[in-house]
Amino acid sequence: MVKSVEIDVAQSSLSEIIAGLKPGDEVVIVQNHKPIAKLIPPPITRVPRVPGSCQGMITIISEDDDHLRDFEEALP
Repeated sequence: MVKSVEIDVAQSSLSEIIAGLKPGDEVVIVQNHKPIAKLIPPPITRVPRVPGSCQGMITIISEDDDHLRDFEEALP
């Protein structure tokens, strides 16, 4: 979404304008109805996923049948 803001309004509320930027938003600062600057948020950078990065975080106890007692009628 592109939004235009006069320079005097931008000077008085720059921190609010920057805080309101979302990915894909643009704010064009204009003076006398002519664009003089454009504010855009930085791109979102994600850390690539690494297979096996959660290895060892979960322990499965396969010999524990006590937790299945609540589901006896649902199980075949």
